[in-house]
Amino acid sequence: MTIGVQPFGRTGHMSTRTIFGAASLSAVTQEEADRTLDVLLQYGVNHIDVASSYGHAELRIAPWLERYRSQFYLATKTDARTAKEGKEELHRSLERMRVNYVDLWQLHNLVDPIEWDTALSPGGVIEAVVEAKEQGLIRAVGVTGHGLQIAATHRRSLERFDFDAVLLPYNYITMQNPYYAENFNALVATCQQRNVAVQTIKSIAYRPWMGREHMRATWYAPLEDQRDIDMAVHWVLSRPGIFLNTVGDINLLPKVLDAADRFQTGPSGEEMQTMVARLGMEPLFV
Repeated sequence: MTIGVQPFGRTGHMSTRTIFGAASLSAVTQEEADRTLDVLLQYGVNHIDVASSYGHAELRIAPWLERYRSQFYLATKTDARTAKEGKEELHRSLERMRVNYVDLWQLHNLVDPIEWDTALSPGGVIEAVVEAKEQGLIRAVGVTGHGLQIAATHRRSLERFDFDAVLLPYNYITMQNPYYAENFNALVATCQQRNVAVQTIKSIAYRPWMGREHMRATWYAPLEDQRDIDMAVHWVLSRPGIFLNTVGDINLLPKVLDAADRFQTGPSGEEMQTMVARLGMEPLFV
């Protein structure tokens, strides 16, 4: 089983369209993590997306990287906003993962306007980015975020700095918000012009927990049934050129990868609307 690949923007790497979201490893044992690696190898996934803030995730993938570093494009993220903090966090990430460099270093959840300005101004983490790239500690740089404002914010970020990749939510129900859809589509157009990789998250989001018992490791209630996951995953993958980052729960990962492996065409808007009504799906971001 092999999931399709495409160029990861201008980086020169052919990444699987489905990228492993290692947030799912934040609170698992090494044994559980190693079983997850077997699933990734089974489907040929060759790109890992982790973050310094994802609990033990960087530590969990370190043993994998000792054996399979050449097989994975490795991305991590920093929550730092100043150059000093960013430099310290990058070295900590490299140490935790026991690697000499990362392929992609991303400014994580760069949403708040004040934090955004701090990060991308003199003395900000962007200075650590430039220095790390010169030193060969990172190969490429990206920016990530959540919420209905993030597509518009990423557009501003690309005006301020020439990022190699962006990451943000993309699913049927979020794209029913006109403001988000307009900015997402404009962002994708800019990224295509500049050959910037577009990574998407929350493909199988169902609704907020909203007081319901948390049955999964995700911060939102995910879709569970394979048929519904197929619909959601195929809808995302039917948009050419973008990547789908997998779910934050290792027990749902095989279902997402199975859906991606069988992707041929996406469902219609009418089919998606029928699913939304049948399940009572709700937007995560309001």
